Amino acid sequence: MSVDKAEVLRRSPLFEMLSEAEIEVLASLSRPRTFAAGDVVFHEGDAGDALFVLARGEVEVLAGAPSGEERPLAVLSPPAAFGEMSLIDREVRSATVRARTECVALQLGAENFTTFRRRSRDGFTLFLVNVARVLSSRLRETNRKLASRS
Repeated sequence: MSVDKAEVLRRSPLFEMLSEAEIEVLASLSRPRTFAAGDVVFHEGDAGDALFVLARGEVEVLAGAPSGEERPLAVLSPPAAFGEMSLIDREVRSATVRARTECVALQLGAENFTTFRRRSRDGFTLFLVNVARVLSSRLRETNRKLASRS
């Protein structure tokens, strides 16, 4: 199963406004990963140093509840990205991500972004602005959900 890595990145909100050359650099640095339905991409509490951009399939995001069971937080499909929080803040993973279907995701690690930052400071800055936008959007949605419960 081949994946057009540059096309996957072009469609992701995390890479909006990047030049074609910058997309190509990131595509060359990315690594396609295939997961079978039910495979865990990463567990809540794991060390995190990479983000993933979905090319095909669906993943579910799960958080541990005090009772020990996992609660579903979201279902993601292409061109969604996940894992960026740990890449940015260097904290452990805040949730578990599991493949709902067979899926393919591009993995970009911290070392890839270090390389990208050295090659394109402007592109790296745009990437960080895009991450901030995505995280802000998620926070606003969470706030809306919490407010509607009261």
